[in-house]
Amino acid sequence: MPKSDMLSLFFIASAAVLAPLFAAATHKRIPDVVWLLILGVVIGPSGCGIAEVSHSIDLFREVGMGMLFLIAGTEINVSQVRAKPGRVAIGVWLVCCAVATGVAYAVVPPTKFASSIALGIALTSTALGTLLPILIEEKLIGQPMGNAVLIHGAIGELAPVLAMSILLSSRDPGLSTVILLIFVITTAVAVVVPTRFILRHPAMGRVILMGSQTPSKTLMRVVIFILTGLMALSSVLDLDIVLGAFTAGIIVRALAPVNFTLVEKELRTLGFSFLIPIFFVTSGMTISLDAVIKQPWMLLFFVAAILVARGVPVMIAERTIGSVQRMGWSDSARLGLYAASGLPIIVAVTEIAVAGKIMPSDIGSLLVAAGGASVLLFPLLAHLLGQRAARQKA
Repeated sequence: MPKSDMLSLFFIASAAVLAPLFAAATHKRIPDVVWLLILGVVIGPSGCGIAEVSHSIDLFREVGMGMLFLIAGTEINVSQVRAKPGRVAIGVWLVCCAVATGVAYAVVPPTKFASSIALGIALTSTALGTLLPILIEEKLIGQPMGNAVLIHGAIGELAPVLAMSILLSSRDPGLSTVILLIFVITTAVAVVVPTRFILRHPAMGRVILMGSQTPSKTLMRVVIFILTGLMALSSVLDLDIVLGAFTAGIIVRALAPVNFTLVEKELRTLGFSFLIPIFFVTSGMTISLDAVIKQPWMLLFFVAAILVARGVPVMIAERTIGSVQRMGWSDSARLGLYAASGLPIIVAVTEIAVAGKIMPSDIGSLLVAAGGASVLLFPLLAHLLGQRAARQKA
């Protein structure tokens, strides 16, 4: 790596260290991920200009994004997606995407339909991986509220990933669907064949499991093998690597139901200590401060659009139908705020759309900034609503 790349990596690592300290100083009301974006802007071309996203740094960034969506994929409960909660969440997301696409086509320049679709996908995602620590801290995991957030969050990540692969590809949507089916079939074969071989030779499975407790970390090596393999397959088929990473997470969860706690702990250690912070810091480095300063009302519009297009339909659905169970207006509003907290998918969509010249770069910068604002504001508002409800109940 050139000296400039090593210096950039050092400043990115410095931002990764400072972010949790700043988050703790604000009592975590400003999440770690938001500080990573802010510090990325500070050290990037729009700020001090002491770091840049070179080809070498971009490779770390891609692996970090893959690790983030791998961890997100492990949160998918396939059986729950097939049941009523999943069907309700899928229906709600389709409504959200239709509303967001229509609003984008009517309001946001330019009015190209492809650009409107990209905006519609970006505005209707849910940052499940970012919400998990918040849900744990609020002690909502295992509660109806937490379960509903998990299912809407799972669909809010899975559906946009599939939509990106089909609708934002440079190919015809029909051809993209065929290639997506080829990806699914190839992935199934690549998973089933080794799994059956290991089942027929249990000694190999024992070696992998026993090695997970040694410096060899064989189980984690298998996980990284699955991740890089599916990301490579996505790249070969000209699909977005987010799809490969997300699929890898679903497969890892399915293959390690008993030992998943061990895998999850080590995955989070590897991902959140270095690779994932690089992804978020470099995402902040791509934000154009000029675009945000010149169009502050557009930034506010995008934040409001995320809330209206994603949060409001989830709130209404939970009040009238209920995914896990029907909720009152206060709990439904909290759930809508959690579901509208989106950032990683927004970053991925804007990257694809800007690179494919579907979306102008200034709109992409505003979208990423709006995604950071949603992660900052909406969980905080949900927390305040929960405290108010608790006081009224008392």
